[in-house]
Amino acid sequence: MLDSIPSFARLVAELSKLPGIGKKTAARLVFHLLRRPTGDVEALASALREVRASIGFCSRCFGLTETDPCALCTDPGRDERLLCVVEQPQDLIAIERSRSFRGRYHVLHGALSPLDGIGPEDLRCAELLERLDGVEEVVVATNFSVEGEATALYLAEQIKTRGIRVTRLAYGIPLGSDLEYVDEATVNRAVAGRREL
Repeated sequence: MLDSIPSFARLVAELSKLPGIGKKTAARLVFHLLRRPTGDVEALASALREVRASIGFCSRCFGLTETDPCALCTDPGRDERLLCVVEQPQDLIAIERSRSFRGRYHVLHGALSPLDGIGPEDLRCAELLERLDGVEEVVVATNFSVEGEATALYLAEQIKTRGIRVTRLAYGIPLGSDLEYVDEATVNRAVAGRREL
């Protein structure tokens, strides 16, 4: 029945492209939007357009930003000698939320995965290696997955040859978990308990 309403079916199809949203959940969201005042729906549409048009990647750390370079890269209160490497922008946000790290960041935008054809050239590895002047410690905060561990080992090999200390977050974070879903206290303990790689 609902497939005979093209605009409804189209919105369900678009919403179900979002992570964690299946067709049933997408349909529930569409029904919810249909019950909301027109102004609320227009505000949502406007916010979606604005976030897509306004947010880009910082040219230094490759985190999300509306200004380039981002506020974290231009903050004079940050320790330039410390650099934390994460897989995705949401991982950077998780560490920032914990308030346990006061250095700079670098976002790789993925992890090494030879089986999926993802090598160092597909990530922001070259840019990381270019920005190591003056850095004394690199904290590798990739996820605790096979890909994250492979990425951590690869980066440690590349960075240690430059005489820079390389540490890894402590294993207070459960194996197989993504940083964005870990509570702030656990991330804080992991950053404080980082170890040499």
